Amino acid sequence: MTDTNGVSTNTASNNGAPDAFIGAVRIADITQEMQTAYLDYAMSVIVARALPDVRDGLKPVHRRILYAMWHDLSLTYDKPHKKSARIVGEVLGKYHPHGDAAVYDAMVRMAQPFSLRYPLIDGQGNFGSIDGDNAAAMRYTEARLARIADLMLEDLEKETVDWHDNFDNTLREPDILPAALPNLLINGSSGIAVGMATNIPPHNLGEVVDALAYMIDHYDHVDAITTEALMRFIKGPDFPTGGILYRYREENKGEEEADAIAQGYSVGKSRLILQAKAHFEEISRGRTRIVITELPYQTNKTALLERIADLVRDGKIEGIGDLRDESDRTGMRIVIELTRSADPKAVLADLFKYTPLQQTFGMQLLALVDGQPRLLSLKRMLQLFIQHRQEIIRRRSEFDLKKAKERAHIVEGLLRALDILDEVIQTIRRSQTVETARNNLMHNFKFTELQAQAILDMQLRRLAALERKKLQEEYKELKQRIAYLEDLLANPHKVLGVIKEELLAIKQEFGDARRTQIVDRTKGTLTTTDLLPDQRVWVSLSKNGDLRRQAVSKPSASIVRQVGKDSQVALLTASTRDYLYVFSKDGRCSRIGVHEIPEEGSKKVADLTGFTGRDAITAALALPRERNGDETGFIFLVTEQGIVKRVRTEDVQSNTGSEFTVINVEEGDRLLRAFRTQGEQEVILVSAQGQSIRFNEEEVRSMGLSAGGVGGMKLKPNDRIVYAGLVDPTGELLTVTRAGFAKRSPLADYSAQGRNGGGIVTHKVTDKTGEVAAALVLPTRSESDWLVFVTARGVAKPMLAVEVPAMGRGVQGKALVELSSQDAIVAVWRIESVKGEKSEEQREESEVSRTPIDRTRSTTERSTAERSTTKRSATDGETVPLASPPPAGSGVKSGGSVKKTVTDKKSISTADKGKPANVDQQPSEARTPSPPTLNERKKKAVPPLQTPEVQTPEEATPVAFEFIEQVPEVQPGKGGKSDRGKSKLSAVVSVPEAQIKTKKKPKA
Repeated sequence: MTDTNGVSTNTASNNGAPDAFIGAVRIADITQEMQTAYLDYAMSVIVARALPDVRDGLKPVHRRILYAMWHDLSLTYDKPHKKSARIVGEVLGKYHPHGDAAVYDAMVRMAQPFSLRYPLIDGQGNFGSIDGDNAAAMRYTEARLARIADLMLEDLEKETVDWHDNFDNTLREPDILPAALPNLLINGSSGIAVGMATNIPPHNLGEVVDALAYMIDHYDHVDAITTEALMRFIKGPDFPTGGILYRYREENKGEEEADAIAQGYSVGKSRLILQAKAHFEEISRGRTRIVITELPYQTNKTALLERIADLVRDGKIEGIGDLRDESDRTGMRIVIELTRSADPKAVLADLFKYTPLQQTFGMQLLALVDGQPRLLSLKRMLQLFIQHRQEIIRRRSEFDLKKAKERAHIVEGLLRALDILDEVIQTIRRSQTVETARNNLMHNFKFTELQAQAILDMQLRRLAALERKKLQEEYKELKQRIAYLEDLLANPHKVLGVIKEELLAIKQEFGDARRTQIVDRTKGTLTTTDLLPDQRVWVSLSKNGDLRRQAVSKPSASIVRQVGKDSQVALLTASTRDYLYVFSKDGRCSRIGVHEIPEEGSKKVADLTGFTGRDAITAALALPRERNGDETGFIFLVTEQGIVKRVRTEDVQSNTGSEFTVINVEEGDRLLRAFRTQGEQEVILVSAQGQSIRFNEEEVRSMGLSAGGVGGMKLKPNDRIVYAGLVDPTGELLTVTRAGFAKRSPLADYSAQGRNGGGIVTHKVTDKTGEVAAALVLPTRSESDWLVFVTARGVAKPMLAVEVPAMGRGVQGKALVELSSQDAIVAVWRIESVKGEKSEEQREESEVSRTPIDRTRSTTERSTAERSTTKRSATDGETVPLASPPPAGSGVKSGGSVKKTVTDKKSISTADKGKPANVDQQPSEARTPSPPTLNERKKKAVPPLQTPEVQTPEEATPVAFEFIEQVPEVQPGKGGKSDRGKSKLSAVVSVPEAQIKTKKKPKA
């Protein structure tokens, strides 16, 4: 039946009664219907699909995946992996009524370390790659929760969140996860909804935790907290693929640049400029190659290579001769070899302009707050997370308090029953049924129903005396826990303290180093130095002129022993952005880019400079590649015959010639030592015959590069200088002889005098002790530092500095090393210690029982990240003294010494002899005590540990890592003949790189 409009009314009757409706058709206005339907669709996409919740940082699909893996499949980090298809099916069938591809793609992304800063899923199999490869089908891959994902779900069973029915009303799922982890900030999120989108960048966990701790400490005045205050902790986004992030952005031509990061954190929207990390490498025949080691976030490497190749074929980029991908499991390495005529800077600029090597990240801090999309500032995001954790801890504490009171009530009944055990037993025996027994216990002894049932359920073994004692101890602990929980719920400030404690525990376990380098410049103003990797490395020079470098983050006993065994004459620390200035024995100088020194193998000095293989290199100095305009210090030069000279640091840095003279050395003399001074310090010189002199450096006027020096110390015949360094007025002078006789004497015993004097006795030299081989100024409070003595045959003997006896100046010292007749001490160096640090053996033992996350390693990586922001002082990298060649006929070779500077606030230490310090460990007074893990804290019946205040980051001050000079090496079987002519190297100085603080666009 139809109406006048031809629309079926479905009202045909049977015996006058209408049929049952199968469906209804009604007339509606299409405009109104589309508006209503589209609005419903839009709200569904916004609230239930595309935008993350500000509290746990998850979209519904991600939340359902994690919940299903944790609750239904028990796929925690300590369980075996299961097929991804099983996981996807569980999520689809119970919680997420959408396509299987959507669920699998979401799960895959949570397992990709190049997509999430802290992956929440541990995948096994092919889960895709940065090359753009798709993950394998779900039937092939397997997965389980990552360890850090446990923090998202912990306490879910304690009624901490609200729940709702699933799509078919057969199961319950959580509205939100407890999320002890600030997931929205550390992993970020992106999604396109209807009429809006979100694009939240990832951040460093340690920085976010520090900012949260700062906000908690000032929560009473949270309104006064500014974005600038929070940015002292959160420097900016930290992308999993690293790269370079420009802080400043030029809005319009001619206008002053804006801080793009601060703008995004203040208003929730900003445009960030990301750039790949690249550097230049010199190859043979004057050619250069560009090496790309890090890409901007979400850049497809394969598509990038194809884009570069297309641009070269089309002629839009010229000067590229070869393009290849050398990436492997050790890291990314895209090599672009240039033609001989190409300008490397121009080619790199074109690559940044025309390829995804440089791109814009549109920051949009949009998330759901109480079910409504809101554009948030950084401060508001942190505040909402703290409020979320306050609610979780309140509900968790109420749940724990309820359970504790219930258990205490039962234990109280059991203890009372044990006090009247005979009467209880008689009552139970006289009862005909369990119900009667329970009622009799309640009536006769006033037990509650719960207590009576617990008494009936109690096993006979619980009647033993020890079991009674356990019940008493349990009851005592329960009362303490009840008191603690009640106090916690009554005191909001203590709830904040628990939040802070848990956050610091998370940072201790999972915190790591920053990956993205933030550059305080605008786009297009990077210098060549900025493009070089900023890595702290050891640079070593052998007596044969071999240069090697190795990352300073990998210290080990084997490395130290290898340096001694091979009789290395120089070892210093520098940045890969520094220049290494090498000096010949006749006072000439040339420079080498530290990044040009190979990490594997070695390279001759003659291959990298204008020197020839016949030139004896006797000193080296690391200086920043770029001057920052405040170089006011000096370089102090010392020769074997006691001649000294001061030149301005900027005079050396400004000379870009292949070779230039820094001191005119007289015939028969050799340059021995070069180190930096501040201009008003005292220096001390030590000779092989045990004499020393102390004088103020201002007595040596500053001279031009080509001038000779002035007398620093008068020497007796056949004597020579073996050490020169800066004086620590409250420190000590360590001296050691070839035969291993060593001692410490206070520098207060060495009075200052005018230069060019004969000096005073510092070490008694006899035929038994041999000549003084090396000396070193030990700074104040260095008794706990380690000294490692190395013999000519490579035997290393470590000992604490305090083990070297403190004696007067004019004594021969104590024999500390047993030597054969053909052996002699050739080197000794000092490693500053950190109280409480574990030795390598202790760390290895602790790793056996430690959870998979290495807390010590996490702390180390964090401190490594801070190293690049440290500013060096003029005395950093104080010299690397090396012994000069011995007189003819001595039958020994010249050796050397090294002083290593670590530009970090962290000291160096070891807790076991012979074990080198980990240069990244924090000093004990600066280290935050390791809080208990979250599970440990919850099991305790006492209030949580108090953790120290989070300190505002400050500029780190350098700490020296010194190598005492190597001494002449006895050559067995040479019959006492001199090998002086073969000595190549004798002094090295490390001068740290100055921190770049440019904040405005430099003038062209």
